[in-house]
Amino acid sequence: MLAFIRFADATSAWFGKAFAWLIILMTFGTSYEVFVRYLLNKPTPWALDLSFIMYGTLFMMGGAYTLSLGGHVRGDFLYRLWRPRTQAMLDLVLYLFFFFPGVTALIFSGWKYASRSWGYGEVSINSPAGIPIYQFKTVMVAAGILLFIQGIAQVFRCILCIRDGRWFEAEVDVEETEAILIREKQAELAGGKK
Repeated sequence: MLAFIRFADATSAWFGKAFAWLIILMTFGTSYEVFVRYLLNKPTPWALDLSFIMYGTLFMMGGAYTLSLGGHVRGDFLYRLWRPRTQAMLDLVLYLFFFFPGVTALIFSGWKYASRSWGYGEVSINSPAGIPIYQFKTVMVAAGILLFIQGIAQVFRCILCIRDGRWFEAEVDVEETEAILIREKQAELAGGKK
């Protein structure tokens, strides 16, 4: 189980970080559009569609990575007060009854939409540039498969937590700014009390 968890975490992290570079492309694309639209008065017909496609791709392909780090939004005002075993039992039930059916539906419906879209070379109807979007619909399937793999790893985490009474955490490679600030403030307060 641990080997699969590490594999899924590494795979999710690789895809999440690789697709995070779309932020740079979106920044340059949007900056270019602002420049030509407002300074040269020559807007592009493709900038809006391209930014939507890149943002959607970033959002979808980062989902498994976010799941591996426990970064998705949850109503944890009660959950965080429970013992790890209780959390793991609840998570296991929720993964089995809600997560996997939803992700499976994403994969199969995404496959249907993507195959149709590839079949007739679908382009955006919102843009006079006719930006191709069939490759974007394929992202739904890829994101669903990554989420499914990471979901299996999360189920294994739940099983290990039920057995051992503690969570097997993912390797942390990024940290929320809020957590850093809280830790620094706590260290500052602890240093001031001595």
